[in-house]
Amino acid sequence: MAWWKAWMEQEGVTVKGSPHFNPEPDAEALYTAMKGIGTNEQAIIDVLTRRSNAQRQQIARSFKAQFGKDLTETLQSELSGKFERLMVALMYLPYRYEAKELHEAMKGLGTKEGVIIEILASRTKNHLREIMKAYEADYGSSLEEDIQADTSGYLERILVCLLQGSRDDVSGFVDPGQAVQDAQDLYAAGEKIHGTDEMKFITILCTRSATHLLRVFEEYERIAGKSIEDSIKSETHGSLEEAMLTVVKCTRNLHSYFAERLYYALKGAGTRDGTLIRNIVSRSEIDLNLIKCQFTKMYGKTLGSMIEGDTSGDYRNALLNLVGSSA
Repeated sequence: MAWWKAWMEQEGVTVKGSPHFNPEPDAEALYTAMKGIGTNEQAIIDVLTRRSNAQRQQIARSFKAQFGKDLTETLQSELSGKFERLMVALMYLPYRYEAKELHEAMKGLGTKEGVIIEILASRTKNHLREIMKAYEADYGSSLEEDIQADTSGYLERILVCLLQGSRDDVSGFVDPGQAVQDAQDLYAAGEKIHGTDEMKFITILCTRSATHLLRVFEEYERIAGKSIEDSIKSETHGSLEEAMLTVVKCTRNLHSYFAERLYYALKGAGTRDGTLIRNIVSRSEIDLNLIKCQFTKMYGKTLGSMIEGDTSGDYRNALLNLVGSSA
């Protein structure tokens, strides 16, 4: 499934919220779970992982009205480690959460380019707009300017181009002549010359619609005798290569892209918990079920079984609840 369609699939949602929802008893249950000595983590999991984001916002309002405390701050003071990080992530409004992830990827020493690439290459134009608004409201600066200040060269250019969200076009219209021209231009910018015209790659990958790009990739393979991915790997390296390949992956199949991100977050020694939490939380009300199906197809095992084998305790229980049954 091409990437823009993934935002319209209701069957993709793993966290649907409670059909008979009342925020007051939920807020009371959370207060009881955290008051006094010790914390009832399972009670917190039962409430927060089984409610939609909109319902969690209502619970937070009820919690403050009933007990005069901020729910997120209370969770932060009562919980710790990865479990705290996951529960707090669930309390953010979706756009504010992604703005926070971008801000954290850029603050301090070093930049987590992978996080910025993942979010910018996989979100729609409207989604990116909302993230930019949330970022400015929460951090008092422009996301675009912060990316420019924190990155450089062709990576900076591709990220700024992606932020414009020019790839959205659900009309499905493709001009075959333009697709052939783009494929020829890409070939001329890379395989055909010594060196690479990176800006040509960036312009075509970031400004053409997903449907159009799929046709360009077909034409490119015919002209070059190799896939666009292989050419990107041989012509670029580092974060620029990662950014270009991510655009191609998201264009070809968004669910495969997220399945791959989750697989490599869990595979091998150690778990990349930031990637795991971000992708499960941010996709749980969009298309996580479809990502799970793709995951099983690609890796011959379920996402749930890998989470079970790679995580533990309350953190594992909460993740498994979010991923849903037959995970």
